[in-house]
Amino acid sequence: MSIVPETYEEWENCITVKCGIPLTAKFVEDRIEALENTRDYGTRKFIDQWGEAHHARTLAWFREAEKRLSG
Repeated sequence: MSIVPETYEEWENCITVKCGIPLTAKFVEDRIEALENTRDYGTRKFIDQWGEAHHARTLAWFREAEKRLSG
């Protein structure tokens, strides 16, 4: 497995197991809001470091988590 997650399952494991962050509805909602705001300082830093493609994947993974939490 790469250091950078390549699938939803790898990303979820990275967040919940390696980082110990529960994927709560509030956390997921807040992250989606921040990642959708490309003028947000943290989001700009994320894109600068990891690139547009990884930003888009990460946002999609948070949206997937949101769907799984609400479904």
